[in-house]
Amino acid sequence: MTDGSADGRITELLRSWEEPVLDRWIELVGGSVRGRITEPELRSELTELYGLVQRAFDGDDTAAGELRAALAEISRARARHGFSPSETAIGVFALKQALYERIRTTRDQRAYSDLIDFSAYVDELGLATFETYAATREQVIANQAEELMELSTPVVKLWDGILGVPLVGTLDSARTQVVMETLLQTLVDTRSRFAVIDITGVAAVDTEVAQHLMKTVMAARLMGTQCVISGIRPQIAQTIVTLGIEFGDIVTKASMADALAYALDRSGVRVTGGPED
Repeated sequence: MTDGSADGRITELLRSWEEPVLDRWIELVGGSVRGRITEPELRSELTELYGLVQRAFDGDDTAAGELRAALAEISRARARHGFSPSETAIGVFALKQALYERIRTTRDQRAYSDLIDFSAYVDELGLATFETYAATREQVIANQAEELMELSTPVVKLWDGILGVPLVGTLDSARTQVVMETLLQTLVDTRSRFAVIDITGVAAVDTEVAQHLMKTVMAARLMGTQCVISGIRPQIAQTIVTLGIEFGDIVTKASMADALAYALDRSGVRVTGGPED
C-alpha cells in the first residue's frame, strides 16, 4: 500500500458498498463450496472478514492481526473437512472480483487505479491462507498415514498365551517399528509366551524384510516370548534360499494354522477334532 489517499478511497468504497459487495462475495464463495457450508454460516464468516479487511486495509494493526488469525483458522477448518485448495483460496480472492464488478458499474477510472493496491493486499492474504491450508493438509495426511499403519499391523489373541501378528503389504523400517512397539506393548499386557508372525500377505521377502523380521523376533525374545514365522509360501521359500537368508533358530511354518498348532503343542495344549477324534 503505497498511496494513503488511495487506501482511504478503497476503504470508503468498501464501507459505502458493503451490502452489494458482501452479497456478491457470499454468492461467489457459496457457488464454489456447493452447499457444503450453510448460507447463514458463510454469511457470518464473510461478514466478520469483510469488517476486518476494511479496518486492516485502513492501517489498523490490531485488525490486521485478527484478520490473519481468522483466515488461518478458516483455512485449517477447510483443510480438515476435505475442501480443495481452489475452494479455500476463492474464499479470499473472490472479494477482489466482487469489488471489481461493483467498480465496473460506476465506470470510475480513478477507482480502477485504486483497486491495484487493494488487489495486491488481497493476494498477500490469499497466499498466507493457502500456506496455512497446505501445512494443515500435510499434517492431516501424515496423521491418516500413521493411523492406517497402526490399523494395518494388528496384534490379535489366538489363544491364551499365544498372539497373532498378521502382516499385509510392504514391510519397511517405519512399519517394522510400529509392529515391534505394538507387539511388545501387547506382550507386556498379556504376558504371552508365543507370538505367530504371519507373512502370508507380504508381497515379497528380501534381505531388508528378513532383517526387519529378525529385529522384531529378537525384541520379542528379550521379553521372554518365542516367535514363530508363518506364511512361508513356496515362492517365498525359494526367494529366501536364493538370497541365502538365514533365520537361524527361528521356527518357520507354512501356514498360521501350522504355527498355532506348534505353539499349542509347546504350551502343552492338545486340541481334538471332536467326537470322532
